[in-house]
Amino acid sequence: MEKNSAPFVPYAYVYHDGWVTDDQPVRVVSACRLDIYAFPFDIQNCSFSFNPYLHHRSEVEMELLDSANKIFQRSKDVMTTMGEWELIGINFKVFELVSQSGLMYEELRFFIAVRRRATLYVVNLLIPTCFLITVDLFSFILPPKTVDRSLFKMTLILGYTVFLLSMNDLLPVSGNTIPLINVFLTLCLSLMVASLLETILITNLICGSARYPAVPHWIRVVFLHILGRLVCLPPKTKDREDTVISNPSAQVEMKVSYIVTRESDTPEEESSLNGDKALQELRSLSQDLQAIRPQLEQQLSGKNGAEEWIHVGFVIDRLLFILYILFISVSFVTIIILWANSYRTPT
Repeated sequence: MEKNSAPFVPYAYVYHDGWVTDDQPVRVVSACRLDIYAFPFDIQNCSFSFNPYLHHRSEVEMELLDSANKIFQRSKDVMTTMGEWELIGINFKVFELVSQSGLMYEELRFFIAVRRRATLYVVNLLIPTCFLITVDLFSFILPPKTVDRSLFKMTLILGYTVFLLSMNDLLPVSGNTIPLINVFLTLCLSLMVASLLETILITNLICGSARYPAVPHWIRVVFLHILGRLVCLPPKTKDREDTVISNPSAQVEMKVSYIVTRESDTPEEESSLNGDKALQELRSLSQDLQAIRPQLEQQLSGKNGAEEWIHVGFVIDRLLFILYILFISVSFVTIIILWANSYRTPT
C-alpha cells in the first residue's frame, strides 16, 4: 500500500447531540492478486481490510452506517471513469482478531468485484483469429492437383504469426496461471500447422504416386473400402478397357498359330515362296506382340497402382478434413463454455 496522497483536512464536525465526525479523505493504491485464467472474460475479486493497529475492541469499534447495496450504488455514481474494468459488486464483513495477549481487535474487510471489459480483445484478437482459422478450414476445398495449397497455407501461417507478434502487448504478462486465450491462440496455430503437414502428405501421395509400388492389400481394404465409403469416396469400379487391352495380342497370337498350323497341313503352299514369306512375317509379328504384351501389362498395372495411390490420398484428405471440423467444433465449444462460466456475475 502506498502512502496516502490525499490533501490534509484539519477539521472535525461536532453536532449538538454529541456526534463528532472526522471526514478525512484517503487515497490509497493497493495490489490485488489476479486470476487471469479466463482472460479477457475474467472477474477479479479484491479485498480491502481496515483495522486499527493500536486500539483494541474495547477502545475502538468499527461498523458501517450504510448497507453494502447503498455503498455499491454510491461508488458507481462517484466513479468518473472505470477504463478497462467495470465495478459489479461490493460486500463487506467484520472479522474479530485475537492477539497473543488475548485482546480482541476488529477488522472491517471489503470485497470488491470488478469485471474486465472484453470488447477490445474480442475485436482485436478473437474475431481475426476466427476469420483466419475459417479460411484455413475452407482451404481444404482447394484441389491439391491444380492449386498449390501448401503455399497458400504457409502464407496463412506466416500472416497469423505476424498477427500474434503485433498483438502480443494485449495479452497479460502477470498471473499465476496460463490464460485460456493463450491456449486458444496456440490451438489455432497448431491446427494450421497440422493442416499444412497434411497438405504436404497428400501432395506427396498425388504427385509421387507413379514411383510407388502397388498399393498393399491392407491399405486397399482399410482406406479404399472401409474409410472410402465412410467419407463418401468409394473405390472406383474398373473399366472394361482395362481388361480388354491385352486381348488383341492374344487374338493375333491365336490367329497366327491357326495360320501356321493350317499352312503346315498344306505342303503345296509351304513350297511356295509367297507362303514362306508370309509365314515368316506372321511369326515375327507374333514374337513382337509377345514382347510388347508384358510391357503393356506392366504399364497398365502401374497406371492402376498410381490411380489407387491418388484415391488413397483423396480419402485421407477428406477424412482429415472431417476430423479437422470436429476437433475445431469441440475445442471452440469447450472454450466458449469455460469463458461463459467464468463471466457470470458472482453472487
